[in-house]
Amino acid sequence: MERFNPANWRIEWAALAEAGLLLIVAIGGALLLHWIIFAIVGKIARLSDTQVDDLVLAHVERPVRWAMLAIAVTLAAQADKDLALIWEPIARFVRPALLGWIVYTLVKALTAALEYRLEISDDPVAVRSRRTRLSILSRTATFVIIFITVGLMLMGIPGVRDIGTTLLASAGLAALAVGAAAQPALRSLIAGLQMAITEPLRIGDLVVVQGHTGRVEEIRMSYVIVRTWDERAIIVPTNLFLDQPFENWSRRNEMLTGPVFLNVDPAAEVEPIRAEFLRFVHAHPLWDKRTASLLVTDVLTDSIQLRMAMSAATIGQLFDLRCAVREHMLDWLRREAPDALVRRRPGNLPVAQDAQP
Repeated sequence: MERFNPANWRIEWAALAEAGLLLIVAIGGALLLHWIIFAIVGKIARLSDTQVDDLVLAHVERPVRWAMLAIAVTLAAQADKDLALIWEPIARFVRPALLGWIVYTLVKALTAALEYRLEISDDPVAVRSRRTRLSILSRTATFVIIFITVGLMLMGIPGVRDIGTTLLASAGLAALAVGAAAQPALRSLIAGLQMAITEPLRIGDLVVVQGHTGRVEEIRMSYVIVRTWDERAIIVPTNLFLDQPFENWSRRNEMLTGPVFLNVDPAAEVEPIRAEFLRFVHAHPLWDKRTASLLVTDVLTDSIQLRMAMSAATIGQLFDLRCAVREHMLDWLRREAPDALVRRRPGNLPVAQDAQP
């Protein structure tokens, strides 16, 4: 039986104390260096007129602090073998995780900075276009960063190193092209990139898809959220916007021409009705002075159909203008030309009808 040797015990405790002291000094130095660097950089950022610098610093400060701590511990481990035995197995996971975290926060910081610049832009169409590209490209970059980070962390485990290698190899463009038809995730990734490049729709656009009319609220890699006027959220697969036709009412701008249909008696005089319609539209503040016309578009069994077309600067103003015209013309017919109203009509033929809102 080996006898207890107090000298060996004192040597082990001295080595542990030396390693602990070295670790504390390394961590304290890293925190002090981090504080000095960000104090200087933050002071420089506050001197600028824009908030972009502050946004970037706020996002990257925390991951950079942890990265500097990891570097400090690595340097301390190189100077102490006992500390290296503990730190190196952990560092295989910590280093790629911190690297991925830093790149992820940089992407988020740049996205936030660019979105801040968009908020002060005066061109709403350009804002929607750039915001859509930012949303799709930032999500794509996030997906790629997480994918590669997990692969690098798996490569740190000897038993599953082959899995990590396979994951990294499958991220190549050739694998994306070949596996697009079979892999739903890769198909969504390619569809999202195509959406960002071609821009068939953007965040904020008013679209009609699958019989639903609403604003594009969010564009993700696999689906698009369309918010209708009654606050319902319609979830539409991204591939549908690339494979099937849909209506985009605000592709270039929101200036549209909309109709109001009115069914009147065949004996009614059209010219007084046209004159009253033009008078009302020309005096209305929502009319943008582009289009105002009344035409006889159909002759039915017991009525004729009048189409009153008008235009407005935005889709919302056009809807309000059409409602105002519809209400005014019906009220004017009841007061000034009651004989023009259709008294007998087959089935459910309406006096006034409208196209899709």
